[in-house]
Amino acid sequence: MAGFATDERLNRALTAFLRQEVQAPATAVKEFLDMIIEDARRLQLEPLLPDLARMREASEKLNAFVMGIIKDSSSDRQEGESVEAFHRGLRHDLRTPLNAIKGYSELLIEDMEGDEGHPLRSDLSKLKDSADRLLAQVDTMVTLVGQQPADRLMDDEVRTRQLDVVADVLRILDPVSANGALQEAIRSSRILVVDDNAANRDVLERRLTREGRKVTTAASGAVALDLVAAQEFDLVLLDLIMPEMSGFEVLRRLKAQEHTFHIPVIVISALDELESVVRCIEAGAEDYLTKPFNPTLLRARVDASLEKKWLHDREKKFIADLEQEKRYSESLLLNILPRSIVNRIRGGETNIADRVPEATILFCDLVGFTALSQELPAERMIAFLSRVFSTFDRLAAEQGVEKIKTIGDAYMAAAGIPEAQPDHAYRIAALSLRMLEAVDQIGKAVDLTLQARIGIHTGPIVSGVIGTHKFAYDVWGDTINTASRMESHSLPGHIQVSAETRARLGDLFNFDSRGTIDVKGKGAMVTYFLRPR
Repeated sequence: MAGFATDERLNRALTAFLRQEVQAPATAVKEFLDMIIEDARRLQLEPLLPDLARMREASEKLNAFVMGIIKDSSSDRQEGESVEAFHRGLRHDLRTPLNAIKGYSELLIEDMEGDEGHPLRSDLSKLKDSADRLLAQVDTMVTLVGQQPADRLMDDEVRTRQLDVVADVLRILDPVSANGALQEAIRSSRILVVDDNAANRDVLERRLTREGRKVTTAASGAVALDLVAAQEFDLVLLDLIMPEMSGFEVLRRLKAQEHTFHIPVIVISALDELESVVRCIEAGAEDYLTKPFNPTLLRARVDASLEKKWLHDREKKFIADLEQEKRYSESLLLNILPRSIVNRIRGGETNIADRVPEATILFCDLVGFTALSQELPAERMIAFLSRVFSTFDRLAAEQGVEKIKTIGDAYMAAAGIPEAQPDHAYRIAALSLRMLEAVDQIGKAVDLTLQARIGIHTGPIVSGVIGTHKFAYDVWGDTINTASRMESHSLPGHIQVSAETRARLGDLFNFDSRGTIDVKGKGAMVTYFLRPR
């Protein structure tokens, strides 16, 4: 059984070799002729059509004969037939249509002598070159086909010389992990064609370019990897049997790199065994086509791969846009609520209310701004107020103080909420000094005379979120009323603090005794003016 499996596998390798080296180029010649005939009709070059039709007929005969050799053994050496006689007949049957194609193309090129700009001259020259290359393969094919199956297995020299590339590919097609890379598609396609056969590259390039694709070609796996590293491609059409570096190795390398694993790959190979197809798909290939491929099927597979990539790209962009919108929404939410409160809402809390044993509250009012707003244009007034409050926001964030809200030209902030801060009084005091300085600097910068008046008090409060539409984080309690009274009874350019706040600050700042002020519900309260140390 082992010997039978080896024989059959090598015969499949031989068939693949014949497809790769003879059938694929022969099919390429026929397809190339089809395109030349299409161009001749489109350009109304009727005098060329008879010779082109003869060449097309010869290419059909060539392909039919090659197919007979590969598929049904109709051209195998018959019993009793000498090797020499078989070789002569086989060479004749292969060379006759090729010589016809070559001869007619030479005649047509000669007729175009002196007309370097003839639209079909370049294509006919390529066709002639393809026929020449295929003629060079005839002796190799004749030698291989002339051998009996047993001879093909026994002759190590022939096997090594002619099938080494195929054998290498078959040996390395071991199972790989099923972690096929995500296949993506893109709106405008940039396709890389990788094939060591020039005729195959030409045909694929012509067909894809006609469909509006941008096509780049590579004659080897190494060149293909260099191109993919330097440029962006949306699809790779990859030959499997290539010297030096097989297409399977190129595929594995593409799928092993982070910057290339997403590129869809369609393998186009003369190997038609199921195992090869499965291994390539497992390695990450998007699809697998056998040579000679059907042009219509190739177009459908290419379009399907690119459409899939485009859909995946669109999904990826949609997700990225959602993430961006989420970040934007979160930034807006954090401008309204403290982060810890946002986290609690996300955690499912619907009624957020906290009783805080001690916090420090600050009120700041812009003295004279009401009268000034009557004189300034609305745009300038809003721009100025926005500049002042934006500066206050930045300073509050730097001090770790929570902005509560603005009320007209007044600014309210608190420390010690929503998380406890042992130094809450210090944070507010430091902020208040920086706010006075900022107001003075901004006023001078815009040539306006403006001062701030600040009041601070420390005590217990209640904090929480109110509302369901335009919700807000706010604070309540007698401490807030007292802090507001500290501000309203302060003087321009001064920071008035209560005795409770003064006691929390100790010797960290300098204080001037202000005396007493009357606070509704509390009577006379001792207050101080805070100054930097």
